[in-house]
Amino acid sequence: MEKSNKLINEKSPYLLQHAHNPVDWFPWGEEAFEKARREDKPVFLSIGYSTCHWCHVMERESFEDLEIADLMNNAFVSIKVDREERPDIDGIYMSVCQIMTGSGGWPLTIIMTPDKKPFYAGTYIPKYNRFNRIGLVDLIPKVDEVWKTRREEINKSAEEIISSIKQTNQSNRSVKIDESIFDNAFKDFEKRFDNEFGGFGAAPKFPSPHNLMFLLRYWKSKNNHKALEMVEKTLRNMRLGGIYDHIGFGFSRYSTDKHWLVPHFEKMLYDQALLAMAYTETFLATKNIFYKTTAEEILEYVLRDMTNPEGGFYSAEDADSEGEEGKFYLWDADELRSVLDKDESEFAIKVFNVADAGNWVDEAQGIMTGTNILHLKKSNKEYADEFNLKEEEFLDKIKSIRKKLFNYREKKVHPSKDDKILTDWNGLMISAFAKAAQAFDDKRYYEAAVKSYFFLQKHLINKEGKLMHRFREGESGLPAHIDDYSFVINALIDLYETTFEINYLKQALHLNDILIKDFWDDKNGGFYFTAAEGENLLIRQKEIYDGAIPSGNSVALLNLLRLSRLTGNTTYEQRASELIDYFSSSIIKSPSVFAQFLSGMYFYFGPSEEIVISCDEMDDVIKKSLMYLRSIFKPNKTLLLNISKQGKEINNLIPFVKDMKTLNGKSTFYVCKNFICNQPVTTFEQLKKLVNI
Repeated sequence: MEKSNKLINEKSPYLLQHAHNPVDWFPWGEEAFEKARREDKPVFLSIGYSTCHWCHVMERESFEDLEIADLMNNAFVSIKVDREERPDIDGIYMSVCQIMTGSGGWPLTIIMTPDKKPFYAGTYIPKYNRFNRIGLVDLIPKVDEVWKTRREEINKSAEEIISSIKQTNQSNRSVKIDESIFDNAFKDFEKRFDNEFGGFGAAPKFPSPHNLMFLLRYWKSKNNHKALEMVEKTLRNMRLGGIYDHIGFGFSRYSTDKHWLVPHFEKMLYDQALLAMAYTETFLATKNIFYKTTAEEILEYVLRDMTNPEGGFYSAEDADSEGEEGKFYLWDADELRSVLDKDESEFAIKVFNVADAGNWVDEAQGIMTGTNILHLKKSNKEYADEFNLKEEEFLDKIKSIRKKLFNYREKKVHPSKDDKILTDWNGLMISAFAKAAQAFDDKRYYEAAVKSYFFLQKHLINKEGKLMHRFREGESGLPAHIDDYSFVINALIDLYETTFEINYLKQALHLNDILIKDFWDDKNGGFYFTAAEGENLLIRQKEIYDGAIPSGNSVALLNLLRLSRLTGNTTYEQRASELIDYFSSSIIKSPSVFAQFLSGMYFYFGPSEEIVISCDEMDDVIKKSLMYLRSIFKPNKTLLLNISKQGKEINNLIPFVKDMKTLNGKSTFYVCKNFICNQPVTTFEQLKKLVNI
């Protein structure tokens, strides 16, 4: 019997982690399914990602085990999929798991027929029966027996599952949706809000920054201070808690408890991007320097640890090091005393809440006992008062201590890095840097955003001008999906409004046209997750749920509206209206799970503003005005620069600016609100007055 593991030539770090398992893994592809048909075997599909803790546990416990490998190799054709490389496959089979079991997660385990029809679903499966879960030792023989003796039942069950999946992918159209949807979403958030620690619901708690960014828009629109309080309490407590890396910066993926104390320690690029945006927006809304500092620290971490030499951003850092979750991030009191002098160590022990016996225990998850997660319980000012210091003195002392601990920690064995570069997540990160560049007037962030886009342009846009999904070790590939297009289009619009380089806007329009041509459902409306020429899977999904990252449809909605206002092309606005129409029935049922889509709808319903600046050159009035416009929280605005040197290029791209000329040789501001244009003005004071009406 043929026995071989086929993963060794893959580019995915996750697949390569499994390349030497005794399980005869195949990558997703026709070769595996042909073998399953030829040998009349079911397919064992295992989906995960390289920094997933429980994926590592299942590998060590079962996929490296010769007994389990023999059982799997005899009963199945086994396929490994990296969910980050193939979110289309993961999305379909995660839906299967949720329908069949009521929950989902990674590692995701699917057993299916050779024609890709699932009949069993689960997540982590131990080797032996444990945690009220059947173990692989018992499961595999049972599946093998059922496959050989009750095939008709399997086929019937598989068809029923597929029918259910297809039904969930349908949406009823033409349900009236109005601005009351925002109040309904807020009430749901308010009901689930943890008034003590922030965040929503009980443990585990995920950051979900797009929820907070919706609440900022609700606060701005309704002057609802409870909404702002919810945002601030959540962001403050996350920054103080163990979910934040107080030594090297950056956030872990989620907290296992309601206090934001005990994280799963993996750090994902998309979390850094979205959280940097949330802290940046909250700074603009409140002018509280705490949020600006946190955003800057996140970006410092990304530039230091998550950026390749050409400017692309890596995907993630693992939770585990030396085979133990969190080991890199944990401290004991004696270790602090060995690194710091006596005064510093006792100071750090008090500030970071370090106990000699350890402040947490979680043996079930394989985490070391007797160790501490550094976290804070008070604000900087409260700590400064406690130690009879000025706040600046306290911060200087913490900075010195942090630097020593960071340098010491750098010598430890680091968690592994998933160094593949994903187009969609890079789009999010470019937006984060561009928004920070505007809000903080920081050239470094502008340069990082531009450099990253040049990386995408060089490596992840093909000769036809279409996107690809993944780059690693000099090789680009995999079909792009809606998230790639939506997030990069969004990034290009942000880059345009940061730099006013017309080529970014042209490229955004080019990619948006491809998205509409290749992904739009002309019959019913909405964007499919995959392109028309993509692989033929069980179904062609349309994603709208805003989970760990916003859905491609949600981001596309805002893109369409921004591009319509920037270019005057109302067909984009019409497409946005059809998008809202298509998903309206789903949104009305559970509005708070579509927070990013609702942020787009805020732009749709308004009030919104279009500001066109016409000038011969970037003079002091414009610079002062831009500084002001970028320093205030006005999420529903677009900025367009009509500068003489762009001449015909901008006039051809955006015909309506031809008549927006300078007045009396002065730089001129055209401000339109809700489809009504004000008289043009030429001074900063006049502009400021118009914007604040």
